[in-house]
Amino acid sequence: MTKIKLAMNATSLLSPATGIAAYTRNLADALLQTNEVGVLFFYGFRWSEKVRDVAIPAVNPVRELVRKVVPYEVSRFLRQRLFRRGLVGHRPDIYHDPNYLSFRFDGPTVITVHDLSHVRYPETHPAARVRAMDKLLPRAIEQAAEIIVDSYFVKGEVVSHFRVDPRKVHAIHLGVGGAYAPRSAAEVNPVLARFGLHANSYVFAVGTLEPRKNLLQAIDAYVELPEAIRKSTPLVIAGMKGWLSGEIEARIRKHEDRGEVRWLGYVPAETLPTLYAGATMLVYPSLYEGFGLPVLEAMASGIPVITSNRASLPEVAGDVGFAIDPQDVEGLRACMQSLIEDKKEAARRAALGIARARQFTWQACAEQTLAVYKKAIDGHSVST
Repeated sequence: MTKIKLAMNATSLLSPATGIAAYTRNLADALLQTNEVGVLFFYGFRWSEKVRDVAIPAVNPVRELVRKVVPYEVSRFLRQRLFRRGLVGHRPDIYHDPNYLSFRFDGPTVITVHDLSHVRYPETHPAARVRAMDKLLPRAIEQAAEIIVDSYFVKGEVVSHFRVDPRKVHAIHLGVGGAYAPRSAAEVNPVLARFGLHANSYVFAVGTLEPRKNLLQAIDAYVELPEAIRKSTPLVIAGMKGWLSGEIEARIRKHEDRGEVRWLGYVPAETLPTLYAGATMLVYPSLYEGFGLPVLEAMASGIPVITSNRASLPEVAGDVGFAIDPQDVEGLRACMQSLIEDKKEAARRAALGIARARQFTWQACAEQTLAVYKKAIDGHSVST
């Protein structure tokens, strides 16, 4: 059987892991395991046949410096040249960009559009990013042979906003890795001790410090809990600084001084599963998500979930998690208190979450993605 020769943009794997990096890496690994695809990865300045497992720590500072000194259009022009030059002699059958904005490619192109937050909530992104997305994403969508989205919610958004033929847009749910699983206190406590934590004694929140993640509401709800709960069960936040993080950081510092809130900053991917498994629950009241991978990771880890009733999040959580209005501080507080005090209900929700998480696998994601590649290749062959 002849393998599909795939070119994939993997620049997201160079910097500290985000949701897009997790998607790119896990999808690539699962595609390679099908034995139907050979992949050539583009890392911005070179091509490689290897999937990066570890980010390059110095990339983010260098990237920020380049952004300040080099206009985006110039930077993208240079990367486009490197992209084309690196493909000489390889002749891929198809190109997949898992991060929205594809480079120009002579064959069929597939893009993944994770959400339209720059359209729905432009104030939660840097203005330069919004301008780039507004300029380049319509072109990428028009040029793409097929479009992948993370959820049926995003499919509706893309079809409606860009007037795209629904048959061109494929909703493929993300998966969850085997590292995310229930663990005993004895398993998690040695790792948690490095953070001054121990099992089943903290509320967990995950997300970049930026307005869209709605962490301010999570903090405001948490600090309304009874004092006894705040003293025994701190709110622990894992996530790196993002856009407009100043207000969130100030609020965190205020309550950190009281020992009620802990901010861990960026947590390496290998440590994150332990932090999930050791928590009493996940609080994830995001305003807008194309999928909401932390909700799935928490369910797989065997902890109950409180999330938002907006965008794709109910699609992921189903009727397993508490889905609340993300602006309802009192409702969020009540849900947290209920799960802390009602151990039986918390355990029931956790068990349901484990069962639901089994429905989302990277293998299924890869198989459905592979079907999209074949459709794009067949369509290109017919048109040429």
